[in-house]
Amino acid sequence: MDLDAVRTFVAAADAGQFQEAADTLSVTQQAVSKRIAALEKDLDVRLFTRTARGAQLTIDGKAFLPHARELLRVAERADASVRPGRRALRVDVSNRRTAPAVLLQDFYRMHAEIDLDVVTLDADTDVEGAIAAVEAGTIDATFHAVPPRQHLPEAVRAAQVIDEPHQLLVGPRHALASAHAVTPARLAGHRIWMPGLDRGTEVSAYYKELAATFGLTIDVIGPVFGNEALLDEVADSPELATLVGERSRYLWPDSYDLKRIPVRDPTLIYPISLIWRDDNPHPALVELRDYLDFRRADAPDGEVWLPTWAQR
Repeated sequence: MDLDAVRTFVAAADAGQFQEAADTLSVTQQAVSKRIAALEKDLDVRLFTRTARGAQLTIDGKAFLPHARELLRVAERADASVRPGRRALRVDVSNRRTAPAVLLQDFYRMHAEIDLDVVTLDADTDVEGAIAAVEAGTIDATFHAVPPRQHLPEAVRAAQVIDEPHQLLVGPRHALASAHAVTPARLAGHRIWMPGLDRGTEVSAYYKELAATFGLTIDVIGPVFGNEALLDEVADSPELATLVGERSRYLWPDSYDLKRIPVRDPTLIYPISLIWRDDNPHPALVELRDYLDFRRADAPDGEVWLPTWAQR
C-alpha cells in the first residue's frame, strides 16, 4: 500500500477539503485527487463523497481511517528504529562482569540521554565472530582483544581503548593471601586455574605468551560450571588461584574471604580494542569513542607488560 496515498487520505479526512490537504502536504490539489483515486482503486471502495462543502468520508472511509492512522504510526516507528541517532546504540561487551561493561555503564551515567542497548553475543563468539557481527550490522560495536594478523574487513576499524590490569584472586588459605601485591615472577610455581580457556582464541593467545614470558603454570583443564563454581573452588583451596581484571565485577559470600591482589613490577595488561564500522553514522558511537579515549588516560603508571602484538 502506498504510504503517501494513505498519508494524503488522512490529511484530507482531517481537513475535510482536498485543497486544504494539498496545502498541508505542500502538493497540488490535483496530486491529492490522484492519490486518493489510486487508493480507492487499490481498496476497491469509495473513501470520500464530494459535496459543495468539501469532501466527506463515506462509511468505508470512516472504517478505514483509524487503520490508516495506525499504518502511519507504524511507519514512523519503523523509520525511527533505524534512523541514526534515533535507535539505540547496540554494543557487545562479551561479558557483563568485565571492564568493557563497567566502562559502558560509566559512559551511560554521563550520557543518560543516549539510548543504549548492551548485549552479549553467544558465549563461544570469538573476535572473528564479533567482527563478522559488526560487519553485518547486527551490532554497532564490540570489545575484544585484536591479535596479530587479525583480518579486518574493509569498512571495519579497531582501536585499543582499554588497558586492563590483572589481579590475582586467591582464597584465605593460599600462600599469597597476605600479600599486598605480587610480581609475575612470584607467581611462578603457583597453579593459576582458568578452566575452559579455548585454544585458538585471542584470549588463549594472550595467556600463552604471558605464561611463556614469566614461566607461569596456567591450568585450563576442567569443565566450566560458571563463575560462582570457580569462586567456590578458589575460596576453599590452599593451592588454586585465578587471574581477574582489575575492573571486573565479581560477587561472593563474605564467608569466602577471597583476596584480590594487584600484580605489579610489571603490571600485566590485557589490551582490549573497540571494533566498529567506519561508515556507521550513529552519533552516539562517536561519543562513545571519545569517552573511551578520555578514560584511557587512566592507564596504570610504572612498568607494564603487554603481549608483543599490542606494544605501542
